[in-house]
Amino acid sequence: MSRRSNDPASAAADPIAAPATGGAASEAPARAPVPGLIPGEGPGGVPAAAPGEVPHGAARADRGTTAATPPWGSIPAGLQGLAARLAGLRGWRADWAALLLGLVSAAALPPVFALPALLVAVPGLLLLIAGARSVAVAARRGFWFGFGCNLVGLYWITEAILVEAAKFWWLVPLAVPALAAVLAVFIAFAAAAAKLAAPGWPRVFALAGAWVLGDLARQFAFTGFPWNLWGSDWEFPGRLGDVFIQPAALVSIHGLTLATLLLAAAPLLGWRWRAAGAALLAAWAGFGLLRLAPPLPPGPGLTAVLVQGDVAEGQKWNQALALKIFERYLALTRSGVAEAAAGGAAGRTLVVWPETASPYLLASEPGVRRTIAAAAGGTPGRTVALVGAVRFGARRRPRNSMFALTGSGRTVGVYDKWHLVPFGEYQPGWFPLPIQVVPGGGFVPGPGPRTLHVPGLPPVGPLICYEAIFPGEVIDARDRPAFMVNITNDAWFGESTGPRQHLAAARMRAVETGLPLLRAANTGISAVFDARGHTLARLGLSRTGVVVAPVGGALPATLFARFGLSIPLGLALGALAAGWLGGAPRRRRMSRLSGPGFR
Repeated sequence: MSRRSNDPASAAADPIAAPATGGAASEAPARAPVPGLIPGEGPGGVPAAAPGEVPHGAARADRGTTAATPPWGSIPAGLQGLAARLAGLRGWRADWAALLLGLVSAAALPPVFALPALLVAVPGLLLLIAGARSVAVAARRGFWFGFGCNLVGLYWITEAILVEAAKFWWLVPLAVPALAAVLAVFIAFAAAAAKLAAPGWPRVFALAGAWVLGDLARQFAFTGFPWNLWGSDWEFPGRLGDVFIQPAALVSIHGLTLATLLLAAAPLLGWRWRAAGAALLAAWAGFGLLRLAPPLPPGPGLTAVLVQGDVAEGQKWNQALALKIFERYLALTRSGVAEAAAGGAAGRTLVVWPETASPYLLASEPGVRRTIAAAAGGTPGRTVALVGAVRFGARRRPRNSMFALTGSGRTVGVYDKWHLVPFGEYQPGWFPLPIQVVPGGGFVPGPGPRTLHVPGLPPVGPLICYEAIFPGEVIDARDRPAFMVNITNDAWFGESTGPRQHLAAARMRAVETGLPLLRAANTGISAVFDARGHTLARLGLSRTGVVVAPVGGALPATLFARFGLSIPLGLALGALAAGWLGGAPRRRRMSRLSGPGFR
């Protein structure tokens, strides 16, 4: 019987070990084992067998068999050598490989949607986890993977800093890497959890479950930043995207992320698991097609006019330009209302201005309110305007607000943004450096999601900018609105991927809630989505104009709208438990085979 090597380096040097037969080394098998995927790494990260040693899970030589059955199924023959080399990387080489794979994975995010990149990135990450000698090393490799993904996915944050370059120039080389590093910690957690699972499908389930738990955590940790969740990778433009985002009505974007990770691991799994993945994908598409087939309920007889002024961020608060900006919005409003009337729009009209679009303080200037109402049609009971503006409350602290104005210019409702942007709209108390774009004490948050009840309108669910990225936190479930209105100012992010990713997040909220969504953006992208996330109308980036479209009907509350984040939380915990417990019988079997020396 061979002795166990105590030198991990020897195992690393020869990760593809040929089992001994009758005391002599046999010819290498046609399918080369890969550490951590087939016997060569035991559960919990046991090092690969040294040359001449019987691997964990292999039959003993004195029992007359020569090789074990790979518990991960078969890696395609042409990729076995590459997989073995990747799993055998150590030190900085493995870290660089993880970073590169993370960079590759970012290609699947909006607006590129290169999903095949995940078929490379996720198996590569799993191979690096398998080759790690400890949970800590696996976590480090997961960190570098997450760092690479977020470094590319969030590069656009630099655009916002450049708007205030004279003040925050020193942040330009620091901000994106720092945020990418913070978010990478959640991927490090997922990699560590995966390392604790047995090789094979249990490790895939553990990675997927822990990944989604990390996404749920970053929705709340440090005020929350659930940007670029991998479920958004399926938001292709047009009909294809409409089909594949429909399951979010059941399981939210977090559930789509879980399924994405399971599917992306297919290249490492045997044919049965690949067939199961194909069946999952077919069921996924089938559900989407079935959900899109029935006609939507009739709308409330409301025509939306979304105004996109395309005002550069550097001009927005220039008092010398305030009148010119205001007149631009008034002219666009009149044009949009006329277009709606020419198109035969019947019933009521809703005019929507973007976040902080008014350069004047609406709360204290009734003349400005009446001017806006007049441009919107000026008909009490038939015309309502929702206008983004700053207002000042107690102790002269500013609030980022949405005003509801009737046809006479009377304010009949105000909504205050409650999910404020850290460093942009307020200074987090736990952060030691003074980084805040808004002067003074920053904005004051509102009380939370709420529904506006405005005369002449169905109940409205308001969202301001950043609030649209939070699954399960966008409406008051106890007072369900008939549709949502999202106003935003993406001028901070220029022509980057940021506004496009922001739009994808808003689109997903429509599917999750089963509610139509109107999105008015200062520089774009303004859009109207129906209750299934289908784009009814849109106006692209850096364009001045209006979007005119009827508001669609709402669907009954979706499963996710009724039960919220408890659904993806339960799925993630179930996947993680399946991963950690799924290898238990195999562990016991290996322990019996390898005797007291098993570890």
